[in-house]
Amino acid sequence: MNATKITRASKSNLALAFVSLGPEQRRDITTFYAFCRVIDDIADSADLDAEEKQRRLDKWREWLRASEPGESEIASGVRELMKRYPIRPEMLEEIITGVEMDLRIQRYVTFDELRLYCYRVASAVGLVSIEIFGYRNPACKEYAIELGLALQTTNIIRDVGKDLQAGRIYLPQEDLARFGYSEKELRDRQYNDRFVQLMEFEAGRARQFFSRAGQVLPKEDRKSMVAAEIMASIYRGLLRRMELDKFRVFEKEYKLNKLEKAGRITGQLLKLL
Repeated sequence: MNATKITRASKSNLALAFVSLGPEQRRDITTFYAFCRVIDDIADSADLDAEEKQRRLDKWREWLRASEPGESEIASGVRELMKRYPIRPEMLEEIITGVEMDLRIQRYVTFDELRLYCYRVASAVGLVSIEIFGYRNPACKEYAIELGLALQTTNIIRDVGKDLQAGRIYLPQEDLARFGYSEKELRDRQYNDRFVQLMEFEAGRARQFFSRAGQVLPKEDRKSMVAAEIMASIYRGLLRRMELDKFRVFEKEYKLNKLEKAGRITGQLLKLL
């Protein structure tokens, strides 16, 4: 499957944000997104054992450095990106290292530990993306980091129930202890006041990251970051929906409908006028 088909099949909010880009940027960010999607799918596959997942991720590391007969079309596409943009192999390897954490870590004791994971699987993606979007002020890198943390912490809130099915708990154990909500209660999907308080705490953390991202986004780069701002707007709306509904993540799959997403995309585009 090529990059465009992978992107379309994902039905991702990120893919929606691509509508704001020109043809070349859209092509290149689609290639990069397909790389991220393939890497993530390896780690999440229920059909592969841990050894095979590691072997495939190692092969991707090799492909980032040199071409090989029979390699993935996406691998050659990503190497072309590294020729056109200041994207180093280490930047892409950071993302691979992030998904590798899912192969060996199923619990996080502290948020500091979780933050490293979020940085690798989301902020590192943002740091590559802004090279494709183009920016003038180096402070834009801090924007990419903060927005990545905001998006990933929102994902973690949304996917609590889904992650439990895979045996993973991303909510830090120190946070569960803070609100007297046990891991057993979480595994049993017990919805009570303590759980709601825990999730409100996590949502507050996500909002802080969104706020910091908005504060550090350089004025001169607001236009070039419109795709990222579309993502931010959609995810802020998603977070707000979960908050208003008291985080019924065990029984619901939260998402914005097409009209709501279109409205947020339009809102961000109108800010450029």
